Amino acid sequence: MSNILSVRDLKVSFASEAGRVDAVRGVSFDLEEGKTLGIVGESGSGKSVTSLAIMGLLDENAKVTGSIVYDGHELLGKTDKQMSVIRGNGLAMIFQDPLTSLTPVYTIGDQLIEALTIHRGMSRKQAWDRAIELLTLVGIPQPEKRMKGFPHEFSGGMRQRVVIAIAMANNPKLIIADEPTTALDVTIQAQILDLIETAQKETGAATLMITHDMGVVARMADDVLVMYAGRPVEHAPVRELFHATRMPYSIGLLGAIPRVDKKEKEPLTPIKGNPPLLINLPDACPFADRCPIAISACRDGEPPLAEVPSASGEPHLAACIRSHEIDDNGLIDGQPVYPVRESVASALTSTPREQRAVTLEVRNMNKTFPLMKGAFFKRKVGEVHAVKSVSFDVREAETMAIVGESGSGKTTTLLQIMDLVKQNDGDIVINGTSVNDIRKYSTERQVRRDIQIVFQDPMGALDPRMTVADVIAEPLKAIGITREQAHNRVKELMDLVGLNPAHIDRFPGAFSGGQRQRIGIARALSTRPKIIVLDEPVSALDVSIQAGVINLLDDLKAKLGVSYLFVAHDLSVVRHIADRVAVMYLGEFVEHGDVDDIFENPRHPYTKALLSAIPIPDPDIERTRERIVFDPTAR
Repeated sequence: MSNILSVRDLKVSFASEAGRVDAVRGVSFDLEEGKTLGIVGESGSGKSVTSLAIMGLLDENAKVTGSIVYDGHELLGKTDKQMSVIRGNGLAMIFQDPLTSLTPVYTIGDQLIEALTIHRGMSRKQAWDRAIELLTLVGIPQPEKRMKGFPHEFSGGMRQRVVIAIAMANNPKLIIADEPTTALDVTIQAQILDLIETAQKETGAATLMITHDMGVVARMADDVLVMYAGRPVEHAPVRELFHATRMPYSIGLLGAIPRVDKKEKEPLTPIKGNPPLLINLPDACPFADRCPIAISACRDGEPPLAEVPSASGEPHLAACIRSHEIDDNGLIDGQPVYPVRESVASALTSTPREQRAVTLEVRNMNKTFPLMKGAFFKRKVGEVHAVKSVSFDVREAETMAIVGESGSGKTTTLLQIMDLVKQNDGDIVINGTSVNDIRKYSTERQVRRDIQIVFQDPMGALDPRMTVADVIAEPLKAIGITREQAHNRVKELMDLVGLNPAHIDRFPGAFSGGQRQRIGIARALSTRPKIIVLDEPVSALDVSIQAGVINLLDDLKAKLGVSYLFVAHDLSVVRHIADRVAVMYLGEFVEHGDVDDIFENPRHPYTKALLSAIPIPDPDIERTRERIVFDPTAR
């Protein structure tokens, strides 16, 4: 097979007030027809900048050097007009956010037809027929009707299907998919990955898959390029990378991932520290400060990407001077590269569930929203049952998880609890106090002390104008704690969640995403609550940082005996952190019980479909699994 894309010594830099930012520092790879290359790494590693450089979509202030040869033609140096002929025709891109990829004021049909008429010279009638064919191919029902719809009338998964249809429109030779499934439910993600594979088969295109999800890489990629600090640090065939990893950073990424197929709840392996700023980098291994096996020689110069022993016989490259010492099992001198972290022991968590106190009890919760009709004179024409007859309890030092797709009622359930909404035919009981019995503000304030929440977006949840001390102390002041007591409590909490108490006067913007989430957890712990509600607390974090936050939550549960009500769409995280789980579908619990029982032996077809859709970060397992599709009409 011939190479459809050859990238050689690609470098991209941007001017900034602090100096030149070297976002990409010497990326080289080849991609053959019909093959898929997965590019992985933390945020800021240069993955997306590399893809935008190939597409010619970087800002004018970007300085790009090296070589990008697509289908025998050098792309660097081409004008935007020349690139426009190639983009959407031979080169197609699927972006992370489909809503920003589609023009909101044009119909879906107009945008598909535009891609066909501009590049293929089709008549409008021919383009209309081809667009219908494409929408049918990507699984959009009633394509003739949907052609006249606008992007905001489509769900996230449907919008991504449209973007894939546009990418397929002109039979491209190369499809670049930049985090195409990040914001999607696990079942929708599986469907989108199926579609990308279909698009690849239909067009014969090579695919560049940029993602942070190692399960997606295990399923889709033929080869994997791991990037760190703007450059490749490991490049190998997919099976070789997962089963004979040679670079400590890659080993750390794989060790930080919770596995849905693993029953044992051992602590994850977080990569400590943060990636370096890409300004005036010293001539040393950029990973040395975070590497558990770094030696003084690692700081004598930046190691090149060089060949290492390969079990498969295919080229395997790694940028580490100690890579030859690491064996196929990820061991060095018979020991793990990353020290095994012991779990925090707790007598409370080993106490039988029936003997522990109930911290939260929900009985027969219901929530409906009126369905209104009319532009001027609105009238009620029906009801939407967002939550129907939901009941559960959470015990001391226990994690209860609620899982399900978007729109299943998970967040509505949380809001009913956090808003202390009185139930007509049910009840919400928090640490022994019934919401229905709350009459006085003093009683409500006490209940509020017992239940706190940690939000999904750590930056959006913290006031950027307040110091960390003020953010954490705010709930304490609301319940009447003195300023001195609050100050001491803030320092105690920062130390508890792994933050430096010396940084107490800094603002949230000075912290990384993982550190900001730790601030949110410290704030939630400030009133010594009995239960903490966690709404997708790690979904916005890199996998390496996510591992540290998950370990922290486990430790706090063991040390403090706090309970968690955990909502997440990542079932791998749920398998690792939860003790009990409820699967929610259309406002109802369809399955509820011990987490291991449900993950090992699911009974409901919807649960089976959810679990089969989760990608497992092992190519041998992932590519031989049976996929179950849930048919709601068969209930």
